[in-house]
Amino acid sequence: MNTDTLTLADFDYELPPERIAHAPARPRDSARLLHIHDDGLTDLTIRDLPSLLRAGDILVANDTRVFPAQLQATRGEARIGITLDRPRADGAWKALARNTRRVRPGDTLTIEGGGGLTARVVDKAADGSVGLAFNLEGDALMAAFEQAGVLALPPYIHRPDGPTRDDTSDYQTVFAQRQGAVAAPTAGLHFTPALLDALDAMGVQRVTVTLHVGIGTFLPVRVERVTDHRMHAERGEISATIAGAINAARRAGGRVIAVGTTSLRLLESAALPDGTVEPFVGETALFILPGYRFKVVDRLVTNFHLPRSTLLMLVSAFRGRDRMLAAYAHAVQAGYRFHSYGDACLLERQP
Repeated sequence: MNTDTLTLADFDYELPPERIAHAPARPRDSARLLHIHDDGLTDLTIRDLPSLLRAGDILVANDTRVFPAQLQATRGEARIGITLDRPRADGAWKALARNTRRVRPGDTLTIEGGGGLTARVVDKAADGSVGLAFNLEGDALMAAFEQAGVLALPPYIHRPDGPTRDDTSDYQTVFAQRQGAVAAPTAGLHFTPALLDALDAMGVQRVTVTLHVGIGTFLPVRVERVTDHRMHAERGEISATIAGAINAARRAGGRVIAVGTTSLRLLESAALPDGTVEPFVGETALFILPGYRFKVVDRLVTNFHLPRSTLLMLVSAFRGRDRMLAAYAHAVQAGYRFHSYGDACLLERQP
């Protein structure tokens, strides 16, 4: 496939609105699982996952924790909505702001409900984002965000009155430890302690890496030729201990099972050409399209993704575009639930 000729239309499919999930399956591991493999498609549930893996495999999940990234601010009489993205190297935070025409560099914004939290506008970028320098830092700043903010749920989840109390726990994975994500790594939402126990009993190793999912995950692709798209950067970390465990599992013949596209992108960003995973601390903007040669990941647990999205492009690279579009057509027909609170797939990497 010639990547340079790919357009958004190559990653489109018909998704009836009623297929979009607005709440998760309860219990989480009762969600459906579509196994996409060399011989076709198999309809299962998430609880069947251990039977599809084997002793010595290593499951790699993202341990980022979602924080309430949507804030309301005022400057004089003006009210300004803010969605935080990530901290920058200079200590300011990159954020998207509504009513940006009402703010200028040097302005001070008062965060509603923040107990004295303020932000100075450092700069405005051509992409519409702003840099915000807060008057708190570290744990005190994150505590203020928890007090003042609300979750930045995906726009396709219907919440006319804002996130609910259930969303506070529903939109957090069992792996969540390290605070810093605007959006949940949604493949992890299907896992429960009971499912993890079953994986342990099978002899599947489990480790976590960290990729803090940014606001860019919600933004549509706005170019027609997909190679013209510029992927948003996100902060990630793989410790030397975790990298060593993954490399040892691979040397022993184990397969690397990525829980979610975030884990996959981070692993591939940290990999050498021979598949060795190196420790990693920094940002990745890896954009995976059909034609990409995967170095580390053998299996991928992931949700069903939006039409014309970079995530659909990624899974098309992993399993093949025609196979993925056929699988999505089957999932629509079979009543699978789509997107963040929806059902899941297990993809075997195409040969």
